[in-house]
Amino acid sequence: MSNQRLSEMYKQVIEENFPETMEIVFRDASGKADTLLFKKVTWNVDGATKGLRYGENPDQPAALYCPIQANVSIAGVAMLEPYGKLVTGAELIQFGKHPGKTNLTDVDSALAILRYLHNKPACAIMKHNNPSGVAQADTLIDAYQKAYFADRIAAFGGAVVVNRQIDYDTAELIAASYCEVVAAPEYEARAIEILRSKKNIRIMKITEMDQLYKYAPVRNLDFKTLLDGGCIVQVSFANAIQTKEDLLPAVCEHKGVQYTVEREPDEREYEDMLFGWAVECGVTSNSILYVKDKTTIGIGTGEQDRVGVAEIARDKAYKKLADRLCWDQTGKSWNECEDTQVKNAIWEAVVACKANLPGSVMVSDAFFPFRDGLDVGIREGITAVIQPGGAMRDYEIIQACNEAHIAMKFTGQRCFRH
Repeated sequence: MSNQRLSEMYKQVIEENFPETMEIVFRDASGKADTLLFKKVTWNVDGATKGLRYGENPDQPAALYCPIQANVSIAGVAMLEPYGKLVTGAELIQFGKHPGKTNLTDVDSALAILRYLHNKPACAIMKHNNPSGVAQADTLIDAYQKAYFADRIAAFGGAVVVNRQIDYDTAELIAASYCEVVAAPEYEARAIEILRSKKNIRIMKITEMDQLYKYAPVRNLDFKTLLDGGCIVQVSFANAIQTKEDLLPAVCEHKGVQYTVEREPDEREYEDMLFGWAVECGVTSNSILYVKDKTTIGIGTGEQDRVGVAEIARDKAYKKLADRLCWDQTGKSWNECEDTQVKNAIWEAVVACKANLPGSVMVSDAFFPFRDGLDVGIREGITAVIQPGGAMRDYEIIQACNEAHIAMKFTGQRCFRH
């Protein structure tokens, strides 16, 4: 197949024959029924009515359905009305290449994080349903810049999602890089003009985003289809940690001896713990994060062992900072720069500051089975840890914290996401 034909594959719209409505009925032994009723979502694109571009890949037809009725009383599920007012009901100001499944799920994954970060301007840049960078700041432009430069390379072709109106200055920065999707609750008129200059960007307006905080405790039904056509249904995840008062002391007992972390977090560390846990809830597991000043520094995702993912997050922090400094100094990425002298000087600076990891908070979506994963962060100068707790060797983890004089809090909640 020629390169031209391969390129055309990504431009085509896959014909889909999914029905206009979908109904899911749960019926108990007595005959009582709980019903979910959905309607297919379509858009008018260049005069034609079209649904999703395609699914995860260009050869997978797909459809988007919006709930229109949800009479469900299963396991505490309570969907918010009116239904479908976030991603499903988003206004597409510019279609670009009209959206496929991944574009929408990237935005949804960002909202799953931002629902916990509503108190300040925040930005989540998503790539393949994982954040490349997340930041919270006093201004939107600052939040965007911090999220973007957390991993400038991975942000290429991603979805930029923010929780405040996009102003002209922020839009100018977004347009200066390449992204597939921009989503916000509102746009200044001049901001839309500059974003429209990038013809392939999907510009989404999510008018109900100011109500996003209401989704923090909401649990829906989550469906996973198996290879043989079987289906697992679970109640969706909800973050139980909203304030520092929700955190638990890092305490355990082993062979009759009580072990307790001696140092309490300071206020900055508490803020980073809450921010980091909110982001962690939207990261594919097994994962480890390093966060500092409400900005992600290193994100390790989807790894099989906890020490390995701690090292991946650490290594990414070093590489991403080196790339940023190289970009600032030369206008070229780390991989494109051929000036060995400049690169050596940059790497020495990155190593000298340990990629800004000293003073950061280490975030783990599950407990540390051994202290080796935690030791990766300790060697880089972390000052606090947030993790679920509950391991057989919690006492070793607590001892490691006390040896390094770092703070630690338990969540009492695991946040695996697969």
